[in-house]
Amino acid sequence: MNSRRTLRTARAFTLVEVMVASVVLVFGIVTAITTMQRGLQAVDTSRNLALATQLMQTEMERLRLKSWTQLTELQASGQTAVALDGSAGAAAARFACTRAITDAKSDMKEITLVTQWNGYDGRPHTARLITRYGKNGLSDYISTAH
Repeated sequence: MNSRRTLRTARAFTLVEVMVASVVLVFGIVTAITTMQRGLQAVDTSRNLALATQLMQTEMERLRLKSWTQLTELQASGQTAVALDGSAGAAAARFACTRAITDAKSDMKEITLVTQWNGYDGRPHTARLITRYGKNGLSDYISTAH
């Protein structure tokens, strides 16, 4: 029995086994890093979309205080750049917003705000807020993003 124990030796890993294990480990690390980057991109996009929506809502509230005549004057200027609310701080500087006002009906104007920014990954993103404003007041909000 004692001779059997001495015959058993500790078996080491072969070179092929070590190479396969290292390849599996590298794929695991790359997958984890890629997943983490996508998660950070999603968080960044969500934060930017929330801030863009907040900035557009603030501008829409400012437009809501305008009279029908004032809206008609703004409409005559065509698509124009909008100065965004400065209270949002330095983060708002990354956003560019444009406004267009068109006639949806004779007694209704459609106000479209489009905000653009570059995300964490450098890709351009756009959020759009469309409002219909009747002579009797604000009608509805439609918001899209991509």
